[in-house]
Amino acid sequence: MSQQKILVVINAAPYGSEDSLSGMRVALMLADKPSKPSVTVFLMSDAVVMALPNQQHASGNTLQQMVENFIELGGTVRVCKTCASNRGIEGLELIKGATIGNLGELTDCIVEFDKVLTF
Repeated sequence: MSQQKILVVINAAPYGSEDSLSGMRVALMLADKPSKPSVTVFLMSDAVVMALPNQQHASGNTLQQMVENFIELGGTVRVCKTCASNRGIEGLELIKGATIGNLGELTDCIVEFDKVLTF
């Protein structure tokens, strides 16, 4: 059986709602499954700031720690280049392991992956 590929697209800002936190929590749980699916998180819109170091959610969980844990579990984090540029953060340091991506890569994932979740 081939490895399942799951894409988690997070659009919501990390502040003001729990959507981005929920998306990251789901991605973490998926990446930690015994079946070891391939999980990619693609940060879009206001969610791109989640890839910046030293972000903390009001719940007390540090977003940086969640993103780092996800990457340590083998997850991939891509940050929309256009979204990052529109928010003035394209040239800023990202959490280690998070990389800039583009819409071509996102659409490839949508077509090729088994499941797509959005938050």
